[in-house]
Parts: sequence; C-alpha cells; structure tokens
Amino acid sequence: MKHWIQAARLRTLPLSVSGIIVGSAYAVYQHTYNSTIFIGAIVTTLLFQILSNFANDYGDGIKGTDANRTGEKRLVAAGVITAGQMKKAVVLMAVLSLLSALVLIYISFGKDNFLYSVLFAVLGIASIAAAIKYTVGKNAYGYSGLGDLFVFLFFGWVSVVGANFLFSKTTDWVVWLPATAVGFLSIAVLNLNNMRDIHNDKVAGKHTLVVKLGLEKAKYYHYFLIVSSGLLFLIAEILMGKYPVAGVFCLFLFLKHLVFVKNTNEPGTLDSQLKIVALGTFFVSLLFLLNVVFLS
Repeated sequence: MKHWIQAARLRTLPLSVSGIIVGSAYAVYQHTYNSTIFIGAIVTTLLFQILSNFANDYGDGIKGTDANRTGEKRLVAAGVITAGQMKKAVVLMAVLSLLSALVLIYISFGKDNFLYSVLFAVLGIASIAAAIKYTVGKNAYGYSGLGDLFVFLFFGWVSVVGANFLFSKTTDWVVWLPATAVGFLSIAVLNLNNMRDIHNDKVAGKHTLVVKLGLEKAKYYHYFLIVSSGLLFLIAEILMGKYPVAGVFCLFLFLKHLVFVKNTNEPGTLDSQLKIVALGTFFVSLLFLLNVVFLS
C-alpha cells in the first residue's frame, strides 16, 4: 500500500483541484454554487490525477526515461511495482474516473440536459485519453513538446470553466481569466519538472518544450507564466468588484521563487521548487475562493 500511495504522488493532488476551487468560487459569485456538485467534481478530478500519475509512471518506466531521473522515485523504473501491475492499475483508475465523471454529469444535468451530458461525457473520455497518452504509446504527446498545451487545456480551461459550467449551466468571459491563470500556473509546474529533467530527457529522446527551447529560454517562459497568472487573477478580481487579493498574493508569493529559478545553473536543484509552485497555486486558488465568499 505504501508503494501505491507513493505512485499516486500525493504532492500533485492539491494542484489538480485548484481549477475546481476557482471554478466553484466563480459559481459562488454567480449564486449557483451546489456543494454536492463541488464534492463530485473534486473526487472526479483526484481520480483523473491519480490515473495520470500511474500512467506517467508506467509510460516513462517501460521506455527507460526515468532510469536516471532526479527527484521523487518512479516505481516502475525502480522495479518496486512491475509494469504489468501498473498497467492494471491504470485500467482500474480509468474505469473509476469514468464512472465518477458520469455520476457527476448526472448530478449536475439530470435527464433534462442531454446535449450538455453528452458534451461532458466526451470531455471525460478525452481527459482519460489525455492522462494516458501523455507518456504511453508510440505517439505520446509528452515526448513531442505538447505537454504544456494539454496541461493548459485540461488543468486550466476544462477544469475551471468546466467546473463552473456544471454549476451555472452557462459561462461568461470573465471566468476565462482565472481559468487561464490556473492553466499557466499548472504549466509552470510542468515546466519546472522539465527544466529539472532536461539532461535526462535529452538522453531518453523525450523532446519536451524545455528540451526544444533550452534552459535559459525556458526560464523566460517560466517568468511569463508566473507573472501573467498573477495579473490575470488581479484583473478578474477587479472586474468582479473584489479586492485583488489573490492576484497580488500570487505576484508576491512567487517572487523569491522566480529569483531562485533565475540564479539556478544546476537543473537538479529545481526539484525543491515543484512543491512551492504546486502548493502556491492551491493557496492562491483558496484565497480567490475566500475573497469571493468573505470580501466585498
């Protein structure tokens, strides 16, 4: 059990629910919030994230990408869990994720919104496919530099706007601002991970965006992601008639982190920053929610 908990990578879970928190916060602002939908969305998202982590461990493990990696140990590469066992776990998590998504869709839309139900069922299946295809298969998109795009779409727009739509059955343009911010912060976590692994990924033939850009350009890309996120939160809060609490906090929270990244010459040292950005994103999202609930 200890090894399976390790394979689930618990430190990634707060980041995965950040989009749900922000989308739910906007539902509070719209007066459409429903606690049952919120719980269902959280559970479904956590299952998707664990599925993604298992699939990533399996895909990189069988390809030998994780053989000499820095940071948290991968279980298939280390031989602690066999590839066959992990493959079965991926299938199990895919089934559980789909079932949870279908229950969530029914809770939100019932029998009267068939087209919405179909749309979200397709999104659920697409999320499962995206979680698996990141590293699994010959055409794994994580090996061709497309990981950033998919993380942005699913952790940002789908997570925030999708979660909000489950409550409100509608959307407006302002919610896309914090959705983009969460997407950028999620990419920042992936970018840190890929900067840390740049040398190992080059050897393994994993052509991440960082490998394509090089370390120095990847740093400037990272600055853009972090700063833009803070500004987007700030603008969204102002447009909502709120104090720009989450936006300002985001900009100041990651200031020391950006200095650390700028001064880093050894990519392996960036491993310590992954938790900072992942948990920081979670706390910024919570602050956005608290701002909507308690501050006028």
